[in-house]
Amino acid sequence: MKIAFVTHFPSDPEAPNGGVESVSVNLVKALANFDDLDIHVITADPDCRLIQRSTWHKVNIHRLPGHQGSMLGFATGKGRQLLCNYLLKLSPDLIHAHDTYGIMIKGLTIPRVFTIHGFIYGDTLISGKNFAWLRSMLWKYFEESAWSDQPNIISISPYVRERLNGIATGTLYDIDNPVSESFFDIKATLETRTIFSAAAICPRKNPMALVEAIAIMKSRGCNAQLRLAGTVSNDTYGFSLHNLIKKHRLEDSVCLLGRLNSHQIQKELAGASVFSLVSLEENSPMGIEEAMAAGIPVVTSNRCGMPYMVRHSDSGFLIDPYDHGEIANRLQLLLENKPLRLEMGQHSRAIAMDRFHPYKVSKRTYDVYREIIAGKNSETTSPKNK
Repeated sequence: MKIAFVTHFPSDPEAPNGGVESVSVNLVKALANFDDLDIHVITADPDCRLIQRSTWHKVNIHRLPGHQGSMLGFATGKGRQLLCNYLLKLSPDLIHAHDTYGIMIKGLTIPRVFTIHGFIYGDTLISGKNFAWLRSMLWKYFEESAWSDQPNIISISPYVRERLNGIATGTLYDIDNPVSESFFDIKATLETRTIFSAAAICPRKNPMALVEAIAIMKSRGCNAQLRLAGTVSNDTYGFSLHNLIKKHRLEDSVCLLGRLNSHQIQKELAGASVFSLVSLEENSPMGIEEAMAAGIPVVTSNRCGMPYMVRHSDSGFLIDPYDHGEIANRLQLLLENKPLRLEMGQHSRAIAMDRFHPYKVSKRTYDVYREIIAGKNSETTSPKNK
């Protein structure tokens, strides 16, 4: 089976940037173990001026010239035309598109499946950037148009199904994102009073709420350490975060790590007792999956896709991301109760082994490929369960 895997793919597969790149690297590497798959990764690279080809783990990598301006303009205009022409010449048995590439392959008659990683229009609306509402409306139009066109969609979370209700008419398959095997090898001791969080510094990820929670805990005499990994994607928010740390005199309690590679994140997880992500909008964040694979309890938001990942009071706690007191209470409870940390960590790892291990995710994906190519999925006017 010749598969065109169309996605955001890093120039260095050992150093992916962001969730979609991480998922793509993990899944492609696992799928490469199936002998009857001929995988071709096609990606648009802004640093690429001419088409480039290479190989990685028996996988063919095709890099096309990427966007220099608006991502939406590229995905609906020049980039879409370039990609579609290239795919037609490549003539794969099936196209597996991810993220914005689902917009770009709209209308192609080649068998295809689309994995939705996020809702760009929703992220844009709460981005805090200029004209966010207008840009959000444009993204919503093109995203929903692409969803309704797809004959097959992979849903990485029940939250995706909820958002697609009444829009998608193709077959829906439930498959979680894969985590690199190396995260399952982490030996987290859970002995420290360290809270780790990996997320961009921006309004949607809401890291200021974690800083407020640390301030509350410190006022109670609980001297926890918060280590935040992530680049500043919103300068105004980043400035406000620094001011908040100074305001509460938390320079010794909060460490801003910047962007970390996979190996550095694994080292942070090995030394952490709790992972926390209190985002306002998420589908299925990789940070949570990686922490669960490492056997670390998670404190995360009670909204969007996160409640489908963490079982409240079993593998972690679900909190209101606007309630700083509740966040502080749950974090402090875990930091002061080692047996609870260990028990929740064990439950986290068990869930991750069943849902996020790359072998299991790749096998489920492989089965979807075979079904679609065999033409077993019938036409329907409403989403079917798979």
